Amino acid sequence: MGTSAIIFDLDGTLLDTLQDVADAANASLETCGFPARPIHDYPDLIGGGVRHLFRKALPKDAGEADIDTCVAAFREIYSEHWNDSTAPYPGIPELIALLRERGLKMAVLSNKPHEFTIRCVAAHFPEGTFDLVAGEGPETPAKPDPTGALGIAERFGCEPAAMAFLGDSDIDMHTAVRSGMRPFGAGWGFRSKEELFRCGAIAVVDHPRELPPLLERGEGEE
Repeated sequence: MGTSAIIFDLDGTLLDTLQDVADAANASLETCGFPARPIHDYPDLIGGGVRHLFRKALPKDAGEADIDTCVAAFREIYSEHWNDSTAPYPGIPELIALLRERGLKMAVLSNKPHEFTIRCVAAHFPEGTFDLVAGEGPETPAKPDPTGALGIAERFGCEPAAMAFLGDSDIDMHTAVRSGMRPFGAGWGFRSKEELFRCGAIAVVDHPRELPPLLERGEGEE
């Protein structure tokens, strides 16, 4: 079975959002009376959604009310500074253009809140680049819940086994495995190759140009 569609994670896969997320998160922490975190902590904090980020970033004795306060502050600050430094990773525009030329259906599935996911994609990719863009929201539970990925497969009319999933985190790999899709790791992202393989990646690519040949030969199929 060939690859008929692909789902991309956003942060750490399509876009390098690390600086903007870290800056907004640190400003939120300090606004709410908590210490900022060094930027090298953030690759391990990003990926599970905003609440997950602050649950890990706050001191261990912080409660749900503290998380609520930080999340609210983050949404306000990030809404003004989400695109200060964010940019596509090298090779991503070329990869997207090639896969579009080859007729693959393409979607973005992120744990970033839906409104920010839409804004990020619209700012950095031409209109119509992706057939579907979804962030976390009432109808799309956070990954690794497979609901979002399986919903995309249904809307595309594709068997999950005919779909690839490219992401940079354990959460993405678990989502792909739970959805019955082929998990590929983005080695340029926020997590290590070892973690991606350990969590189910069938291949980890160091540059976007390495992905198309793997899709062509059905890497990971039985």
